[in-house]
Amino acid sequence: MFAAATAILVTMAVALVRALVGPTVFDRILAVNSFGTLTMLLIAVYGFLSSRPEFLDIALVYALINFIGTIAVTKYVTFSDLGYSADEDELGDL
Repeated sequence: MFAAATAILVTMAVALVRALVGPTVFDRILAVNSFGTLTMLLIAVYGFLSSRPEFLDIALVYALINFIGTIAVTKYVTFSDLGYSADEDELGDL
């Protein structure tokens, strides 16, 4: 199981390099999302290695925060705003 943790750490390093070097902002967002997913896996593996099953709950919460953060950053990069403006209706131009 230590080999799995080592493999996850190596993959995290590769994802971090992609986040720093990525040619577009969407490549960087994807790399940060992958880094967060690998962090969740590392927390779960550490919980398994230390015989503490409650770390799985922490990993799941981290996964939810990672997902919501990725959606928010992608929406902000795409639209330069996170919400509706005051004069815009919810249905748009129908």
